[in-house]
Amino acid sequence: MTDTQLYLISPLDVGGAFPARLERALAAGARLHADLVTAFQFRVKGIDQHEAARLAAPLQAICAAHDVAFIVNDSIALAKRLKADGVHLGQEDGSPKDARAALGREAQIGVTCHASRHLAMEAGEAGADYVAFGAFYPSATKDKGDAPRPEPELLRWWSTLFEIPCVAIGGITPENCGPLVRAGADFLAVSHAVWGGDEVAAIEAFAKVMRG
Repeated sequence: MTDTQLYLISPLDVGGAFPARLERALAAGARLHADLVTAFQFRVKGIDQHEAARLAAPLQAICAAHDVAFIVNDSIALAKRLKADGVHLGQEDGSPKDARAALGREAQIGVTCHASRHLAMEAGEAGADYVAFGAFYPSATKDKGDAPRPEPELLRWWSTLFEIPCVAIGGITPENCGPLVRAGADFLAVSHAVWGGDEVAAIEAFAKVMRG
């Protein structure tokens, strides 16, 4: 089994000082462990593609410099426009097959599967490169309402039976991530735990738990 890795998700505001914060976070990850941070998801809402592309450009360059995959949230069209490394799809955002046709063989395609084994198996059969389960904990960035909350056992079940990597998401912090790591999460998707405070200290705290 490979070591769990970090999958950073952007805050909704990625302008201003954010590119510098991303650079600091990725540099901290690289300094601690070469493969600690392996993906970054560009997640913005309510802006047009032109503005999204403008905001994405410096972030994409920073990710490329650190050999971190740049994944676009929700939009196959934006991922194609940006020539992103991949796209992350919610259940309403199109199918992995559509994304593969638009983005090509090399694209990394992930699918949100909530707490559902069935949705995860369907995503795998449709060609997803990873499945995301969550929210495991109350999330500061996404209101999941009354959606069922998965247990770490779901990660253990998936990683035992399937080769496709699994991502744990939702309210994950250095303090509560231990059970998810031990259950076999390939990636921890984190946002507020990093961007809600000192990003370097947060990366260091995650590394301590994830790598010992």
